[in-house]
Amino acid sequence: MTSRPGHIESADVLQLLQQPGYAPMTASEIAAVLSLKARGRKQITGLLDSMVHAGQIVILRHNKYGLGDPADLITGRLEIRRSGGILNTLDGTPLMFIPKGSQGTALPGDLVTARRDSSQPIRPGKLGEGKIVRIVERGQRLVVGTLRTAGKFLCVVPIDSSYEKDFYVTDAKGAHPGDRVVIQFTAWENSHVSPEAEIVDVIGPSDNPSLDTITIIRHYDLPQEFPAAVLKEAEEAAVQGARPGKRMDLRGVYIFTIDPERARDFDDAISLEIDPAGRRVLGVHIADVAHYIREGSALDKEAHKRGTSVYFPDGVLPMLPEQLSNGVCSLRPDEDRLAFSVFLTLDEKNTVVERSFAKSLIRSRLRLTYEQALAVLNGTQPEPFPAEARDRILRVNELAQQLRKQRFARYALDLEMPECEFVIGPDQLIKEIKITGADPSHQLIEECMVAANEAVDWELSRRGLHLLHRVHEPPAEEKIADLAVELESMGYKPGNLNIPRNLAQFLATIKDDPLGHHIQTSVLRSMKRAIYSPKADGHYGLAKKYYAHFTSPIRRYPDLVVHRILAAVLAGVKPPYQNERLPMLAEHCSLTERKAEEAERSLMEIKKYRYLEQQLTQKRQDEYDAVIVTVTNFGMFVELLDLQLQGLVHVSTISRQFVSFDSAHKTLRSGPDSVFSIGMKVKVRVVKVDFDKRRIDFLLVGAPESRPPVKRTDPGRPQPARQAPSRTGHSGRQGDRREGKERKHRRGRS
Repeated sequence: MTSRPGHIESADVLQLLQQPGYAPMTASEIAAVLSLKARGRKQITGLLDSMVHAGQIVILRHNKYGLGDPADLITGRLEIRRSGGILNTLDGTPLMFIPKGSQGTALPGDLVTARRDSSQPIRPGKLGEGKIVRIVERGQRLVVGTLRTAGKFLCVVPIDSSYEKDFYVTDAKGAHPGDRVVIQFTAWENSHVSPEAEIVDVIGPSDNPSLDTITIIRHYDLPQEFPAAVLKEAEEAAVQGARPGKRMDLRGVYIFTIDPERARDFDDAISLEIDPAGRRVLGVHIADVAHYIREGSALDKEAHKRGTSVYFPDGVLPMLPEQLSNGVCSLRPDEDRLAFSVFLTLDEKNTVVERSFAKSLIRSRLRLTYEQALAVLNGTQPEPFPAEARDRILRVNELAQQLRKQRFARYALDLEMPECEFVIGPDQLIKEIKITGADPSHQLIEECMVAANEAVDWELSRRGLHLLHRVHEPPAEEKIADLAVELESMGYKPGNLNIPRNLAQFLATIKDDPLGHHIQTSVLRSMKRAIYSPKADGHYGLAKKYYAHFTSPIRRYPDLVVHRILAAVLAGVKPPYQNERLPMLAEHCSLTERKAEEAERSLMEIKKYRYLEQQLTQKRQDEYDAVIVTVTNFGMFVELLDLQLQGLVHVSTISRQFVSFDSAHKTLRSGPDSVFSIGMKVKVRVVKVDFDKRRIDFLLVGAPESRPPVKRTDPGRPQPARQAPSRTGHSGRQGDRREGKERKHRRGRS
C-alpha cells in the first residue's frame, strides 16, 4: 500500500479487516499494513478503541483486533439486572443476554466481549444468550459504598445495587462500620469470591443526610471545582460582550422568559410578532454562549469534559462557571444580552413556511415563573399585570397547543407525567413534595423549543453539513414484545405496538389511569435511549425526521457545537466539526448525559429513602395513596403516587385469614370480598426501609379501592389478562427511564 496521510477513518480499518484471509493484528501491525505516516499511527489506537466501543470490531487475545461476527463475538457495555446481564450498545440497544453464571468477573458498566452460545437457538424477537470471554475495559474503578463487617472481615456494600457482590477490603483506613467510603477496585480473579478493593477516602457516616450529594458526586466521578485557568477566562469573558459584532437589534421587540421559580440561569426567551402578510412569526432567542467561549480554549475544554450540567435537589454542578451561566450569558430581564435567534413564520394552517436565523441583541421585558404563566393562562393572575404580556402569553400558548396537536397527530409519544420536585430543608432532608410539569405553561415552552431545534437541524441538514443530531431510534422488536406481554398481564390489550400509531393511541388512553405512571415507566424502559449522533436518523419519540439540540447551550455541550456550526454558516465561513471528530464527540456527550441522569436519579432515590426512614425514626404513621403494580405469591408491589417509589406489601401482613394466589389472573384473595389485583388503589404506610438492599416494606391501611370495570370494545382499553408478567424481583427502584420523548429537564427544559 502507498503511504497515507495522517487522516484515517473507520471505513479504512473495516475494509482491511473484511479482506479474505485477514488474520487478527495489533494496532501497530494495522498501521503498518495501511502504510500510515506518523500522525496516522498516533490516531489509529484511539480510532480502534472507538470502533470497539461502538461494537464494530472486537479485541481478541494479545490485543489483536478482528471482526466479531465470524467468531460469534460481540462487544458491548454490560448492564446488570436481577434476571441476568444484558450486553448493550451505547444507545442501550440490547445485543445479547448474559446469564448470571456466564458473567465471569465482569462488573456493571464494563466493556466486555462475549461469545454467543451456538447451542441456544435464536428465536424471533428474543436475545441470544452468550458468555463473557474478555473484559476489554473496566467501566468504573472508583465505587462508593457503606463499610460493613462480615464476621472477622470487612466489606463495602456499593450504593449502586446493580453491583451484586460486596467488595472485600483489608484495611478500614480509619473508617468505622456504617461509614460511606470510596474504594478503588483492585482485582477480581474468581467469580465465586468477592471482588477486592482498597479504601481510598472516607466520606463520613451513612446516616448523615448532608453527605448524600458528595456521596453521589464521588461515586459518579463528577467534576466539582473549575480549574484556575477556566475561572480566569470566565472572568475575562465579559469583555466579549462589549464587542458584539454585527447583530440584529431586537431590543424593541417584546421578548420574555418563562422558567422555574428557583432558576438562576435563563438560556432561552420567546417572542411572537405579526409580519406584514398577517402571519405569525415565532421568535426563539437563545443565549449566544459561543460568542464567549472560543473553540479550544480552557473554557471550551472544560465544558467539553463535563458535557452537561448536573442538577441535584440541593444545588447544581454547572457545565460553565457562574460568571457565564448566571452572569453575562443569562437572559435576565431589563439587561442587554447577546442571543442567537430562530424565527419561524407560520401560515394559517400552522405550517412553518419560512425559517431564518440571526445573531441578535435582545432585552427581555419580563421574567415569568411557570406558576405565573399558568395563572395567566387560567385567568387567575394577580392584578396589576401588564396587558401586553398577557396578550403575548395567550397567543404563544395558542400557537404552542396547535403545534402540540400537530405533533401528536404524527403519532409522537405523549409520555408527559407530573414529576416530583423535592424541597430540601437545612437538615438536607425532604421537607416538602411538589408535583410539577405536564401543564400548559410547561407545554408552551416545550413546543417552542422543539420547533426551534427542528428548524436548526432542518436548515443545516439541507445544506449537507455534518452536525450533532439528537437521535431516538425506534424500539427493538424484542423490547416491544416484552412490553406487550407486561401490559396484557395488567389487563390491557393495546394492539400491535410495533406500529407507532397504536403505541401513541394507547398512551393517550391511560393518562388518568391509576397505573398511568407505572405504564409510562414501562414504555420508557422499552425504548432505546435518545443519543447524540452525526447521522440524522430521526427522533422516534417526537416523530421528527430532523432534530438537534440548540436551545440550551448554557447546560449542554452539543448545543454549543450546533451554535458554532450555524454561526459559521451565517458568517459565510467554513463550518467547524466537518471531519472525523463528530462520532467521538457524539459518543462522549451521550455518555456524560447518561452519567448525569443516573447521578440525579440516584440522589433523588436516596432522599426518598431518607424521607421514609425519617418517618420510622419519628414513629410517625403517615399514610400514602398507592397503586398495586405487581401481584406475586409472596405479596404485592405498590407504587406511591406522590413519591413515585415502589415497595412490597408482604402476603403475611395482608390478612389474618389464609391468602390465596391466583396465578392465572394475578390476584391475591383473603376472603370472598377481599381481592387484590393490579391497578387497585390502596393506602399504605411504611414499616421498614433497607438502604443497602434498596427495599421498602409497606403495610396496608384500611380497605382497598377497586379498579374501575374494564371496557372490552376499544382495543386501546384494558382487557382481561391473558399472560403472566415477565417482571420478577423486589426493588424500590423505578428502573432506567428510557427517553421516549424529548423529556423536560428537571429545570423544565426540552
